[in-house]
Amino acid sequence: MPAVDIENLTELPVVDLSDFKTLQNFLPRKVKTITSAPKGLEGEGFPVYRAFAQVDFARLDPFVHMDQMGQVDYGPNEPKGTPWHPHRGFETVTYIIDGTFVHRDSNGGGGVISNGDTQWMTAGKGILHIEAPPEELVVKGGLFHGIQLWVNLKSSQKMVDSKYQDIRASQVGLGTNQNRDSLFRVIAGDLNGQVGPGSTYSPITMVHATMHPGGHAVLKWNRKFNLLVYILSGSGKLSGDKISIDAYQLAVFEFGDYFEIYNEDSTEKLEVLILGGEPIKEPVVAYGPFVMNTKAEIQQAFDDYRKGYLGSIPD
Repeated sequence: MPAVDIENLTELPVVDLSDFKTLQNFLPRKVKTITSAPKGLEGEGFPVYRAFAQVDFARLDPFVHMDQMGQVDYGPNEPKGTPWHPHRGFETVTYIIDGTFVHRDSNGGGGVISNGDTQWMTAGKGILHIEAPPEELVVKGGLFHGIQLWVNLKSSQKMVDSKYQDIRASQVGLGTNQNRDSLFRVIAGDLNGQVGPGSTYSPITMVHATMHPGGHAVLKWNRKFNLLVYILSGSGKLSGDKISIDAYQLAVFEFGDYFEIYNEDSTEKLEVLILGGEPIKEPVVAYGPFVMNTKAEIQQAFDDYRKGYLGSIPD
């Protein structure tokens, strides 16, 4: 997993809490549930793991949906993407760990994201969008791995203007733990003072962590935020109870002030996606590419799409 990697972790700021005396007045977060992501196909047929399947939306809020795309090593002419499709009412976050994706939209925006880059799209009132592997990847094949996350918008923000943020791998906030055996990439939000570049409507934190064998981190977490920990690869343990968790599994935590992650494997790295956000606590009706508050608003989104109000496919 290339993403962003640093050989000398001693050069990075420490973002975990090693002095347990500081935690005496803090409430530890405990694991509430662990679920396994089923396999599926997305877009034109690329494989995904449905990370949020079987999880109560109230526990995910403000997140709506997440797919782990790959990890797959394509042969020649096998890479696939998505056809043109609409979105309204939320933000899509595409984080590429390995490989390359090309994205375009009906407003004339777009670009190329690869190894550690993130494309943050606020769909807002509506946009047409396409994501596809570049021609050279289609011809030669190659490794592809990433995350697509949907972040909800408040009812008052669902019809904001659409916009893009292209976040380069070199822009993410970087930190380590006291033992200098873990790397934390902060894509959005704040991890104990290390801030990510992503600008969000809903207050969230998004972190990709790589923990080397024997790694252990105690991470402070915003008490107002929920906490989701998803294992991209490897096996680890969570919280003071050392609850076991494996690849393609999602842990949902109770509320509190801090949590712990352990990699007790002696040979393999542990790759983890850490998510949290302030719940919006509004009704959610999600259908296909739209996330709104009522069924009537979903119907209106489909009507507007058919009438061309969400944009048109460029030549």
